[in-house]
Amino acid sequence: MSFMFHPYPYADPNAVNKVNVPESVKKNLVHGILNVGKKIASLFDDGVKTIGIDAYPGSEYETLINVLRQQLATEGVEFIDGDSVMLPSEVITAKIKPYLPEDRDYDPVLLYGRRYTEGYKGLQDEEKVAALNEKIKKAKKLIVYGKGALSEELQDAYDVRVWMDVTPRTAVLNCKNGKNRNIGLTEELPYSLMMRRNYYVDFETAMEQRWKMMRNRKIDFYITADDPVKMSMLPFDAVLDLFRELCSRPFRCRPVYLEGVWGGYYVHRLRNLPKEMRNCAWVFDMIPLEVSIVAQLDTLEFEAPFFTFVQAMGEELLGHRAFTEFGGYFPIRFNYDDTYHSSGNMSIQCHPHEEYVVNNHGEFGRQDESYYVVIAGQGAKTYLGFNEKDSCEKFFEEAERAEKTHEIIDYEKYVNAVDSIPGTQVMIPAGTIHASGRNQVILEIGSLTVGSYTYKLYDYQRLDPQTGVPRPIHLKMGKEVIRGERDKEWIEENLVNHGGVVREGEGFKEIVVGEHDLLYFSLRNLIFDKEITDETNGLFHVLALVDGEKVRVESIDNPELYYDMNSLDIIVVPAAFGKYRIVNKGVGTVTIHKTHLKP
Repeated sequence: MSFMFHPYPYADPNAVNKVNVPESVKKNLVHGILNVGKKIASLFDDGVKTIGIDAYPGSEYETLINVLRQQLATEGVEFIDGDSVMLPSEVITAKIKPYLPEDRDYDPVLLYGRRYTEGYKGLQDEEKVAALNEKIKKAKKLIVYGKGALSEELQDAYDVRVWMDVTPRTAVLNCKNGKNRNIGLTEELPYSLMMRRNYYVDFETAMEQRWKMMRNRKIDFYITADDPVKMSMLPFDAVLDLFRELCSRPFRCRPVYLEGVWGGYYVHRLRNLPKEMRNCAWVFDMIPLEVSIVAQLDTLEFEAPFFTFVQAMGEELLGHRAFTEFGGYFPIRFNYDDTYHSSGNMSIQCHPHEEYVVNNHGEFGRQDESYYVVIAGQGAKTYLGFNEKDSCEKFFEEAERAEKTHEIIDYEKYVNAVDSIPGTQVMIPAGTIHASGRNQVILEIGSLTVGSYTYKLYDYQRLDPQTGVPRPIHLKMGKEVIRGERDKEWIEENLVNHGGVVREGEGFKEIVVGEHDLLYFSLRNLIFDKEITDETNGLFHVLALVDGEKVRVESIDNPELYYDMNSLDIIVVPAAFGKYRIVNKGVGTVTIHKTHLKP
C-alpha cells in the first residue's frame, strides 16, 4: 500500500498484456453481471445447497446479490448478509483503536497506524458465527454474502466459495464515491479516516484472507469486477492457468496516476493522459500493492490486482530466495515522480529505520529508497543529506518554528543539493533527508513496506488541494529517525553513482549505478546499440526503458514469449524466465535501468 487516497479515475489502455489464452479460460469464462448471476444461480440445479460470496473492500457486491435475488426469486433461496455475524460497531471500533492511535502531536492529520493482524475472527461474534455455521450445514438453498462471508471460521461449511476482487484503484475510488463502508461499521467515517482504517485494518484483513484461501485452494470461482455490470467470472483453476501464462513471459502492470501539488507534465504528455488531469505527480507504475495486471482475452480484458497475481504465483514469479526471504511479498516498488515544468519541489522528507517501522507500525522492515534521474530540465536538483555536520540541528530549529509561524525558510542553507543530470543515481537509506527538486522526472525505487512512511519535514507552506489547509508535517517522527551526520561529504562518498562496469562487449555494457550495504537491491544500467542478453538466474528482474524509443524483451529459447517496451515503460521479468535478450527496435543507443536483489 502507499496511502493512495486520490487516484485519478483512468485505466491506461496501453498497459495490457497479450497472451495465449488457455483453453480452460476460453471454455469457462463468463462475462457480464446477468450471465455471472445465471451461472451462480444454476449451481443450485446441479445439487449445490450453499454458496458463500465474499469480496475485497470496495467491491460492489450488492449489485450482484440484487441480480441473484431477482433470478432466484421463486427458488426459495435464503440470503444472509455477512454483516449479521459482526461484532457491534462500537465494539469493533474499540477493538481496533490501538491500531489507529489518535496522537495529533505526532500525527497531525491521523495518517499513520499499526497493521491489524487478527483477521475477520477478531471482528466477528463467535456465537453468531457458530450459529451461522450450523445453519449453513442444514440449509437446502442458501447464499451468504458480504465481507467476511468466507472467513476462516465459515469457509469450510459451504459447497461453493466465490471471491469477488477489484483493483486497488477501483477500491479506493469506490470508497471515495461513497460505495463502501468500513467493515462492521453502521456509520460513515470522514474519508481520510475511512482510508486510514482501510489500509491498516480492512484491506489488510481481506488480503490475508484471500492469500490463505488461494494457498489452500479454497476459492471455487473468482470474479473480477471493477465495472460490476461487465464483471467476469472464472473457476479458480482457470484463473491460475491464466496467471501461469502471464508469468511465462515479461509483463507490464497497469499504472495508477495521481495529481499532486508539485505535479509535472512530462509523463502527462508522453502517455497522453486525460486533458482533465491538471498534472501528474506520481506514476505508480509498479507499486505492488496498488497496481493491477491485465490480460487481453480476445475482445475482453481480464484485470486483477497485481498482488492477487503475486499471491498466486509466488516462487515462480519471485524466485525461491525472494519468496522465502520476503514472505511472498514482491519486495521492491517502482514509481515515477514527475516535477517537470512544475511549480515546485517535492516535500523535504525522510523515512524510518527498521526498528522504528516494526515497533510503531507493525511493518516488516526499514524504508529505503533511491532516485534515478530520467529527465532533467535546466537547474534541476536532487536534495540529499545535510550540507554540514551541524546543519541538521539548525534545520529542525527553523522547521519547527516555521510549522507554527508558517514562514518560508531557506532550506538550501542546510540541505545538500546534487545536480540532476540524466543518468544520475542516488541512494536514500532510511533516515536520510531528501527531496526531488522541480523540473525533472525521477524513477523512484524503494524497499518493501506494506505502508508508506514519508515523514514530511518541510513543505514550503503549501496548501493541500483536497483540504485547503497546510499539508501535514511530521517533524516529531522525522526527528526520531533522521541521520543528521549524513552530510555532503558522506553523501558523495556513499550514495551518488556508486558502482562500475559488470560486463561489456562490442556495442553493449552493463554497469552498476548504485549499490549500498543498507539497500538489498542492485541498481544497474544495460547500455547497448542493437541488443544485449541477460539471464534471471532465479531472481526476478524489473526493467525500465529510461533512454530509447522501443525495445523488445524476449526469451532466447522461446522468442514468442516477449514484451515490446516503449519509452519509460516498466516491466517485470519473472524469476523463472531464464535467458533473455533485449533488442533495440528504435534509433540510437538504448539504456535500460535494471533492478534485482543483490546476488
